[in-house]
Amino acid sequence: MNLAAERADFEAAKSIYEHARLTFHGVEGFDVYNTSIPFTWRGREYIFGRVERRREWTRSWVRLFERTGTDDWTLVPGSMIYQLEDPYVSFIGDELVLGGTHVRFRQGKLDTYYGYFYRGNDLHDLVYFTTGPEHMKDIRLVCLADGRIGVFSRPRSEQVRKQYGSESVIGFAVIDRLDDLSADVVENAPVIPGLFGQGEWGGCNQAYLLDSGRIGVAGHKCYKRAGADGQPILTYLNVSFVFDPVRHQALDLKIIGTRSCYPSGPGKRPELIDCAFTSGLGMRPDGKADLYSGIGDCEEGRVVIDYPFAGHGRIVAG
Repeated sequence: MNLAAERADFEAAKSIYEHARLTFHGVEGFDVYNTSIPFTWRGREYIFGRVERRREWTRSWVRLFERTGTDDWTLVPGSMIYQLEDPYVSFIGDELVLGGTHVRFRQGKLDTYYGYFYRGNDLHDLVYFTTGPEHMKDIRLVCLADGRIGVFSRPRSEQVRKQYGSESVIGFAVIDRLDDLSADVVENAPVIPGLFGQGEWGGCNQAYLLDSGRIGVAGHKCYKRAGADGQPILTYLNVSFVFDPVRHQALDLKIIGTRSCYPSGPGKRPELIDCAFTSGLGMRPDGKADLYSGIGDCEEGRVVIDYPFAGHGRIVAG
C-alpha cells in the first residue's frame, strides 16, 4: 500500500480527542513553528521554537519560551538566541542537549546545512560541542537501557535514491558518551530497513526509551502529490514506529496525525498547505498523548491521540 492510500485509511478511522493551536507571546510579527517538545526544567515548563517572519525563508532563530497557559507560551527575556531551524531536546544523563539545523550561505546563496548540538546543565548557558554531517537534518539522540546513547541519522541524497528508491533513509548507531558524537558516527550509522517506499522521505523527530528496552520514535513521512491546479504539494505526515536496537528492526510503523487533524490555517508557501512536521509527544495523566507538530511551516499545533507505542512498553521518564 502506498503512503497516499495509508493516509486515506487513517483519515477514515482516526481518533483525535482534542486539537489546538499554540500561541506564542513576545515575538509579535514572527511565526513560531517546528518546536521542540515541551520539557520541564527545575519545576518550570519550556519549549524551544523556530522563529521566522512569514515572508522570509532560511532566516530563522531558535528562542526559548515558558508555558503560561495550556497552549500559551511566552518568550523568556534575555534567553540565548540560536541561529538554527527546527530545534529538538533530549536529556542525556544530567545534561540537556539542544539540536537544530544551521543553514550556511555563501555570497547570499544557500550553500549547505548541518546539525548543530549544544549541551549543558544550565538551560541558560548551553555550550556548542559538535556538528553533524553536511546536508543532513533530523539527527536525534536517546538514552538506552544500558546507559549508552542511541543516534538516529537521516541521509538524503541522489545516492540514497539510487540505492534505496526513497529520497531518504534513517540510520541508527550507538555511542558510549556524548563526547563520541561526531559527523563520522552519524554518517556511518547502519540503515534501518523498510521505513520508506519509492519516492518517499522523512526522519526521526523525537525518540523515547521504553521500559521494554525498545525505542519509541515520533517522526515524519512525506511524499509529493499534485494539487487541484496541478501544482505540486508536499505532504508531511506525523508517524510513529518502535525500534528494536538488538535486532536493528523497525516495528509497528503507522500514521498518527495529518494536517487535517489540526486547526485549519495558512501555509508559508502554497506547496506547504498539507505539511504536518512532527515535534514529538508528551504523555498525559489520562494515558493518552499530546502530539505536537509544526503545521504549514508557519504555526505549531497540538492534538490528543491514543498512546502510539501500546504493546511495546511505556516511556521511561528522562
